[in-house]
Amino acid sequence: MATKRKPAFDPSAFLAKAGSGRTISKHPKDQLVFSQGEPADAVFYIQKGKVKITVVSEQGKEAVVAVLGPDEFCGEGCLAGQPRRMATAAAMTECEIMRLEKGAIIRILHEEPAFSEMFVAHLLARTIRVEEDLVDQLFNSSEKRLARALLLLAHFGQEGLSQPILAKVSQETLAGMIGTTRARVSFFMNKFRKLGFIDYNGGIEVHSSLLSVVLHEKPHIAADRN
Repeated sequence: MATKRKPAFDPSAFLAKAGSGRTISKHPKDQLVFSQGEPADAVFYIQKGKVKITVVSEQGKEAVVAVLGPDEFCGEGCLAGQPRRMATAAAMTECEIMRLEKGAIIRILHEEPAFSEMFVAHLLARTIRVEEDLVDQLFNSSEKRLARALLLLAHFGQEGLSQPILAKVSQETLAGMIGTTRARVSFFMNKFRKLGFIDYNGGIEVHSSLLSVVLHEKPHIAADRN
């Protein structure tokens, strides 16, 4: 008698529905997913929407360390022994997010190579992004940092998204992402709009010409050193 083969594990299907150790919640805009200082006991997977990751210093200064979207994870620090959250995650738009209990995700990482491969790819991509962000902060002007942030938020370069439109992102959030003031962000946003690099009227439409700020292709874009 032929042995019935176990169906191949599908990470996408696993992350699409609730199950043992997995719950799905809807989060309205600005609702917290988790807070800095809370016990770190789960990993979160974003099914729909955008999530902002922020850190607040002891002096009360807030920085935006990441903006995450669909098919991305957050809260992975618990898997490396992090006892408490080092950051706060909040919904930037209406979100659907899966909560994977620490034990559940550790079990599936051990049992299913397909899921492990997908999760490691996510971690590597996040590490590369963090390194690029650090280089950006250390060596680039605030004007160039803002241009890069807008291009990243708009997923510039991905297939079929040559001129994407961002979900509404405040100037305060952009300032927190690039480490400058709201006034500087406002100045450069107006400059980019006048030069035709973006359309900015509540939402933001990013044009491919904004890439010239990052690549310094146009000599009339003055470098800012603040």
